[in-house]
Amino acid sequence: MNVHNPLISKYFPAIALLLLLFWQTPALSRSNPCTSDNCVIINGGGENSITRETARQDREEWNAQRDLRNKINKRKEKRFEEYENDVDNEDACLKNFNLNAYWEPKTKRCLDVNTGRPINPE
Repeated sequence: MNVHNPLISKYFPAIALLLLLFWQTPALSRSNPCTSDNCVIINGGGENSITRETARQDREEWNAQRDLRNKINKRKEKRFEEYENDVDNEDACLKNFNLNAYWEPKTKRCLDVNTGRPINPE
């Protein structure tokens, strides 16, 4: 291969420039992978009033959502306890030795067949 080939000497600077550009492009893109939303600054140099305000708003939103989740969980627990008590009372009424006792599903009470008064199943 002849080094003095006119084609090689003509395109060598362009090839060398393209090679350097392709080599540097990934290095330049990796030098700053952070954006304003996902970059964590360890030394605290990027902290300003805007970032403190957004952090405060995020905390308030998180606390409000946590309070709502707690209310929903308490409501679900209350409904479950009511359902559990109803099931226990129904079982106690049906297992009662009193032949006049029956379970009323609408009112969820154990009633006497003759009088219609509530019976306390034992």
